[in-house]
Amino acid sequence: MPTIEQQFIEYTVKSLVGHPDDVVCDRIVDEKGVLLTLTVNPEDLGRVIGKRGVTAQSLRTLLRALGTKNDARYNLKIVNTDEPQGERENVATPSDEQTSEPVNNPTDEAVENESDYAKNTREELAELDDLDI
Repeated sequence: MPTIEQQFIEYTVKSLVGHPDDVVCDRIVDEKGVLLTLTVNPEDLGRVIGKRGVTAQSLRTLLRALGTKNDARYNLKIVNTDEPQGERENVATPSDEQTSEPVNNPTDEAVENESDYAKNTREELAELDDLDI
């Protein structure tokens, strides 16, 4: 049976999204408090987060108020189920080793349909590179 905080989050989020049947709120208790993990349909993720995260922050503020009443600390984690776990392998992290392979820099190649402004800017920068300062 869902707890009051799970029911609260599910009820609130279900009223926001287009796929209310896909809303799931899991609860985990640890030393930092109660972690609520919210999973929604990938199409509704933007609605739950909101512009600049305003909706998600509002949900967290309401949870904090509920936690004050219940003498508990609630944290809300919104899970992105749209990104498969395998795609994270391509993201570079600071702990990744640097390779000695050359990097293909797209700015070294000529760009087709380049505007006159961009051409003039490139020429001016090339002239500045030739100056001995």
